[in-house]
Amino acid sequence: MTVTIIGAGLGGLVLARVLHLHGIPVTVHEAEASPAARHQGGMLDIHPWNGRPALEAAGLTEGFRELVLPGRESSRVVDRTGTVLLDQPDDGTGVRPEVQRGELRQLLLDSLPPGTVQWGHKVTAVRALGDGGHEVSLADGTTFGTSLLVGADGAWSRVRPLLSGATPEYVGVSVVETFLFDGDTRHPAAAKAVGAGALYALSPGQGIVAHRESGGTLHAYTHLFKPQDWLDGADAATVTARVAGEFGGWAPELTALITGSDTPPVLRRLCTLPIGHRWDRVPGVTLLGDAAHLMPPNGEGANLAMLDGAELGRAIAAHPGDVETALASYEQAMFARAEAEGADDIYPVMFGADSPRGMVALLAG
Repeated sequence: MTVTIIGAGLGGLVLARVLHLHGIPVTVHEAEASPAARHQGGMLDIHPWNGRPALEAAGLTEGFRELVLPGRESSRVVDRTGTVLLDQPDDGTGVRPEVQRGELRQLLLDSLPPGTVQWGHKVTAVRALGDGGHEVSLADGTTFGTSLLVGADGAWSRVRPLLSGATPEYVGVSVVETFLFDGDTRHPAAAKAVGAGALYALSPGQGIVAHRESGGTLHAYTHLFKPQDWLDGADAATVTARVAGEFGGWAPELTALITGSDTPPVLRRLCTLPIGHRWDRVPGVTLLGDAAHLMPPNGEGANLAMLDGAELGRAIAAHPGDVETALASYEQAMFARAEAEGADDIYPVMFGADSPRGMVALLAG
């Protein structure tokens, strides 16, 4: 059996690691040119009910613990004036330790044999060959076949159409990502506002969520409810000015998380697949992570993807020579798990009519 994973995100890499531990050959094809091709996201809290078991299955618990940043489980909620409504310090009793997503990805990459991940392999098409086999086409014109194909390739998966006609739909929220480096020295007011961990600066229909990363970096996500074509084609300066203009009257230490960015702002439009997305069993192919159950950010996406990878790897190892039984058992459990987590939409709490009070009640409860 040849196992081919499309996508070297956390979910795909956990699957590759679990298969490797069980002596099952696997190759991961990743469109990015190298592990350092782009920033791999910010802080990630690892949950004891999905992310932690996945890393245990991958045999990486000790390595994960070494990546944990102390103090980052603290959180605070403020209103538009910067008034602190809730401040929860990290007292060491939390169960969701925070790590840098990029460092966790590197831990997984380092745990795999050299050559497992093929960089610069952008998939352009996949097609069924019959009897569960599939052919994968790459942007450089090469093709190859595989007896088991796993789409771990995110929201706009090239593998998904083999299983489902569903496509992601815009949920009405645009997010602008910014970074302020060496915050305590260069951006002291913003750094003080963020505090030691996570900041939720919220009001109805808009807000800024920020995290303190390693090295004093302040990583912010500005949320606005806007049409999908808002700021189409705008340059970085225009994006910054327009977004900052939406926060007139807000405390300057909060708007500095937008205007003080040391990198060009990155505009992202949040999309989801339908809650309960599923498909009939198709021989020789399956999905995991966002390719299977894309949902708005609620803290579960990356954790779910890793658990998908771990559970799929264990199912394949538990059914040698019977891949269809493995895929069927994995998918049924994954569908139920993803539907339950996808129904937990935190955005009405964060940005609803009583914001930020709803978030205070959620965190305090």
